[in-house]
Amino acid sequence: MTDPVPHDPAMTDRAILAGSAYRTERDLAARQSLYRWQTPSYDLPALVAEQLHSVRGSVADIGCGNGKFIKRLMRDRPDLRLLGLDVSPGILDGVPRPVAVADAARLPLRTASLGAALALHMLYHVENIPAAGAELGRVLTEPGIVVASTNSERDKAELDQLWVQAAGDVLGVEKGPSRISLSARFSLEKAPDMLGAVFSKVETIPLLGTIAVTTPDPVIAHMASYRAWASQHEVPFDETIARAHTIVTDHIARHGAFTITCLGGILVCSR
Repeated sequence: MTDPVPHDPAMTDRAILAGSAYRTERDLAARQSLYRWQTPSYDLPALVAEQLHSVRGSVADIGCGNGKFIKRLMRDRPDLRLLGLDVSPGILDGVPRPVAVADAARLPLRTASLGAALALHMLYHVENIPAAGAELGRVLTEPGIVVASTNSERDKAELDQLWVQAAGDVLGVEKGPSRISLSARFSLEKAPDMLGAVFSKVETIPLLGTIAVTTPDPVIAHMASYRAWASQHEVPFDETIARAHTIVTDHIARHGAFTITCLGGILVCSR
């Protein structure tokens, strides 16, 4: 089974994911931290835990990253048996055990062994998304659910515009090249059909909000967290980040805040 969605191979390159992008939690934490300034504020781990209210037995967080969701579930649902899986050994260092290094398209789990599986902001990093979807279906019991999440194609458009402006300034052109998009190949718009190939019911819960910052630091930390893919940006990365810092600083001085429109969502899947 091949993935029909074309993408930049760097987005799914395991050497980049495990060796740089998610070797530690630094860059992931920088992206997560931007949401501290979002209104309304969503407690995403709590929303995920709520979807698991009727689940019993074992739950695997696939692509668990720094363990943010596992830690919350340990607190809210101590009755569940939790397992964290990720392609990066390094990022698993701080995740509560048990954990394992694993590929989402080849899960080291028995068929019908899970009451639920989480796939949160990670399926866009899987080389073969249809294969990963089939694996999610295979490891679930009947009934069982998958809770996935991703962002809209319209998410944080202001950061995309900021990058294009900063890159253009660095290159001395009106508009620079676009920055790489993490969620484009598994966006909130595409995900229901992709997951619908395996699951008969896919419910989308949109999470719309606005981030307003009065200092450039959170925005620049978020943009700099894409450093692992710097070679894909067709522009000097550090110089573009520095120029973006100046643009945001000037914008805040004139307007009082830099505002970003966010649209992400949770997808709850069942057979």
